[in-house]
Amino acid sequence: MTDLRASGAVTGTGDRSQPRAALPALCATQITSWGIVYYAFPVLNPQITASTGWSTTATTAAFSGALLVSAATGIPVGRILDRRGPRAVMTTGSVLGVTAVLAVAHAPNLITLSAAWLLAGVAMAATFYQPAFAALTRWWGEDRVRALTIVTLAGGLASTVFAPLTAALAEHLNWRTTYAILAAFLALVTIPAHALALRGPWPPAPSPPSQQVTSSGSVARSRPFLMLAAALTLNSFAMYAVVIALVPLLLARGASPTAAAWALGLGGAGQTLGRTLYGSLASRTGVTTRTVILITLGGATTAAFAVVSGPFPLLVGIAIMAGMVRGNLTLLQATAVTDRWGAAHYGRLSGLLAAPATIASSLAPFAGAALARPLGGYPGLFTLLALVSTLGAFAAFATMPRHKLQLVADR
Repeated sequence: MTDLRASGAVTGTGDRSQPRAALPALCATQITSWGIVYYAFPVLNPQITASTGWSTTATTAAFSGALLVSAATGIPVGRILDRRGPRAVMTTGSVLGVTAVLAVAHAPNLITLSAAWLLAGVAMAATFYQPAFAALTRWWGEDRVRALTIVTLAGGLASTVFAPLTAALAEHLNWRTTYAILAAFLALVTIPAHALALRGPWPPAPSPPSQQVTSSGSVARSRPFLMLAAALTLNSFAMYAVVIALVPLLLARGASPTAAAWALGLGGAGQTLGRTLYGSLASRTGVTTRTVILITLGGATTAAFAVVSGPFPLLVGIAIMAGMVRGNLTLLQATAVTDRWGAAHYGRLSGLLAAPATIASSLAPFAGAALARPLGGYPGLFTLLALVSTLGAFAAFATMPRHKLQLVADR
């Protein structure tokens, strides 16, 4: 088996094959890509619908289409990453992202807008977390958790930086000009950063940890992989529905719109804080244990929102705790493949895991809004979402190897 750790190719301990600029570059490009391609839309959408007469449902559906395309495209993108590395993929994705944002800015009708967002979906698959995680996993090897934590901490600042920046631009310019300026900024930051900073040689894939695992196909068809995919999909559905429904829930609890927005923002701060704690959690727990713990904690915070009506500072505290769990879950998904099956087929397997979870997250806002009324309001919705998380925790428990499950049953 190739001793990548000894060579330093992926750990950076003495081998120059690891590109020194890759980590800071990916921090900058994740902030910028997420901030412009993703987070600018909810800020600008009210102005888009007001100025064009297009319905909010239609424009949101076009944006959701981008997420669905991203989920489907992530699988072939993962295969390319495994073979060739991130430079060509992420540079091409950056060019597509700039093109897509410019197309959104100049879209004369809904059909063109929808087509532009579908192109943006391809760009998302090639520039967002998944390709960055693949690059860091292969280059950083045993030290990957530290590198992944740093990048996700940076990525967590995307909304903090670009939501207010986009709003400030929109106060003085129309939405089309705002998007055009953001596209120029996206080009200046991401295209050269990906083209120049990701030039290190792509290390050979390490051998799988088990000699019984010989291909990505055998892993993808295995019970642990399928149950993990189910667990992450159920969790993603519940988590993203909670994020979108939190403000309406707090308004129903008597909070003002400004206070509810602050609670949502503080939840994002909790997400950043939670990511700093993942390394400690990973060093103290097994992979199945921490998966079950984190999904269960996510369900517990959702259930708390359902039953706690106040006071408002307590609801803010729950929002921060929920954000901390979400931050850990991002890193959990980033390391799910390597912790179980090694890095040999990381790109393809992580793409397969992310696809159903991304589809669930794109459908969650619509499903949550549709279910709130028949469930008697947002408390009822949050109760249902807590149950969905519970199912996810059970699915995560089933990812344990069969011999360990048998030991648990015998006890």
